[in-house]
Amino acid sequence: MREAVDDFADHLARVRNRSAHTVRAYVGDLVSLLDHAARMGCAEVADLDLGVVRSWLAKQRTTGAARTTMARRAAAARAFSAWAQRAGLAPADVAASLASPRAHRELPTVLRADQAAALMRAPTGPGAPAAGAPAAGPGSARVPPAGPTGGGEREAAVAHGVLLRDRVLLELLYATGVRISEACGLDTADVDHGRRVVRVLGKGARERSVPYGVPAQRALDEWLRAGRPALAGPGSGDALLLGARGGRLHPTTARRVVAGHAEAAGLPRTTPHGLRHSAATHLLEGGADLRAVQELLGHSSLGSTQIYTHVSVERLRAAYRQAHPRA
Repeated sequence: MREAVDDFADHLARVRNRSAHTVRAYVGDLVSLLDHAARMGCAEVADLDLGVVRSWLAKQRTTGAARTTMARRAAAARAFSAWAQRAGLAPADVAASLASPRAHRELPTVLRADQAAALMRAPTGPGAPAAGAPAAGPGSARVPPAGPTGGGEREAAVAHGVLLRDRVLLELLYATGVRISEACGLDTADVDHGRRVVRVLGKGARERSVPYGVPAQRALDEWLRAGRPALAGPGSGDALLLGARGGRLHPTTARRVVAGHAEAAGLPRTTPHGLRHSAATHLLEGGADLRAVQELLGHSSLGSTQIYTHVSVERLRAAYRQAHPRA
């Protein structure tokens, strides 16, 4: 059944245009399912039936799998079952009627507007740390070794470049609400300075244009003028955001940048996705249309965007309870 797994993975990547992360997750789920099926006496894909799939999911549940994980595994089983029938590997789509547990969706944690503003100022404040500077993990912001002369100047230029990079990263994440992978994947040509929009390649290779404001434009201008040239090297290519070694900024490093500056500013634990949540919530609280926010965030379903209306309602209730005498 190994060949079936490989063919299904190829189908997900090439035909369904799924991201590498989704393909890895689905393939892992499928390997687990087929291993369980083999233990139950299934010698080939055609031997799978709904009972086998359900017993596999029940076993996953007893091991403590979260509801979101269970929902994804059920989706992976349905996708494989439908593909196997179309590919002639199974006589029927045995998992078509398989139900998924409803994933428990927690309300995202968001920064207040004043907290977001404080985070944007963090990389330019006095004594601000170059977040992400420790050399750990891919793309880490390690200062290159100095040459025999001018080492101090080179280190200072790199440190300043990293600070400008941090500032533009924070501004872009909050101004546009893009995913961290989308931000790190930006090239210099993706920025339209005249119209103040960035061209983003999102999930499923869907392209969208997202506007940004004047503060982000200022941060971009300063980064391209003085920051990027200080970090750029032979391996920089067209990448907009760079690590201190000159390569494209890695999402792992970008997450450390956000967390480091949030901690330095005395803010709650903050992630790039938290900034995305904050951007969406502040847009809706400012009167933006839900459909417009859906388009900006790159959500394929309006349901994914509606969770931010719940956040706004909860914040409204909290303010009401605090301020109204008969709350």
